[in-house]
Amino acid sequence: MQTRLILSLMLACLMAFSTQAQIDIEGKIRDKSRDRADQRADEGIDKGLDKLEEGIGTMFKKKKSNRSDEEQDNEDDQKESNEENEDEDDNDSEGLIKEKKVVQKQKLQAFTQYDFVPGDKILYFEDFSQDAIGDFPDHWTTNGGGEVKILNIGNGKWFHMNGDDAVYNYSRSINFPNNFIMEFDIIPDEEFNEFTLTFYEEQEPRELNDDLYPGDKGLHVTLGSEFWRTKGYNNIDEADWLEGSSQKNYVVKEEINHVIIWIQNRRIRIYHQGSKVLDMPTNIFTGTKFSRIRFSGWDTSSKPYISNIKVTTAAPDTRSKLLTEGQLISYGIYFDSGKDVVKHESYGAIKDIADVLKENPSVRVKIVGHTDSDGDNTSNLDLSKRRAASVKNYLVSQFQVNGSNIEIDGKGETEPIENNSTAQGMARNRRVEFLKL
Repeated sequence: MQTRLILSLMLACLMAFSTQAQIDIEGKIRDKSRDRADQRADEGIDKGLDKLEEGIGTMFKKKKSNRSDEEQDNEDDQKESNEENEDEDDNDSEGLIKEKKVVQKQKLQAFTQYDFVPGDKILYFEDFSQDAIGDFPDHWTTNGGGEVKILNIGNGKWFHMNGDDAVYNYSRSINFPNNFIMEFDIIPDEEFNEFTLTFYEEQEPRELNDDLYPGDKGLHVTLGSEFWRTKGYNNIDEADWLEGSSQKNYVVKEEINHVIIWIQNRRIRIYHQGSKVLDMPTNIFTGTKFSRIRFSGWDTSSKPYISNIKVTTAAPDTRSKLLTEGQLISYGIYFDSGKDVVKHESYGAIKDIADVLKENPSVRVKIVGHTDSDGDNTSNLDLSKRRAASVKNYLVSQFQVNGSNIEIDGKGETEPIENNSTAQGMARNRRVEFLKL
């Protein structure tokens, strides 16, 4: 009996212990679940705080860059506009391609207006390389001031024509033919308004002529900050003026402007910035024989810099020179100093050669580059070869000339045709030759 009682008590205790254990396990499960939920909540809060800190940091960065709200709004608007444009481009890509092709075609057409072709003779060249810095250049004279200078935006030396109401005469005569081309670089100063180049005929030459209309007959070519103006005059017969004007592609202040003037009998054509800016067929009086040049600045505020003055014959017989004589020298293919990229002013000269080669597809030629003696021999040799290669590429890419009929070579400074001791001699040695094979 006593034994049964003891067993009953032990069984009751075990049941009580089992129930208590079950209750504790469920509580622990609940506690553990709660802890994990709290942990996830803490992680979410941490991430939110991180985002907030990043946002605050960005705000401080924007303040440090001193960008105003208006600037930021403008940038956002621009981004939205760009995104809209990108969407439109995606929807109309074919139209965009057509538009790009039209723009490229128009640019190329502008270059075709460079229809002048310099001849194979340089009649006069001046870059003031023989003159000392600060001196007034040799072979020029003036009734005002002027000096040779070096500039930060142009290679070589420049003649600063800085006198008030001054004229600048080249003191020697030039035997101008009826058909010639004159080129020069001009950098107008900040106060530039206008400056005049005058070609004139003078039976009794004067070293300095400051007349408003010098000589017996002549032609004023005025470069303005907003215009071009020409005036042919005749002091012998006191005839009326022959005038021309244009507002296209006028010279740009404080930049290098390459001006090209082609005079052919009574006709004058002016080229600047990739196009023909003026073409007057009867701007010069009949029978005029130019022999002198002069720059003049009647406007006291205009004091430009001038350099690289070149006068050449014009319109050579390319066909005869290349096909019959077997050698053509070109001074109409232009490169920047030390560079091998063909400049767009070369269009007319290269097109003239391309026409002959395309009309005679069996003709084979060699293009040979030449330099003057300025610089290192090895560098000049390499430069002359690279320039010859550029001319070939231009013929092939722009005019579809058969490249397999063209060889290239470069002689550097090794085959001068004139002494390199003068600026004019060096200009004649810088050339591109075409040799018939």
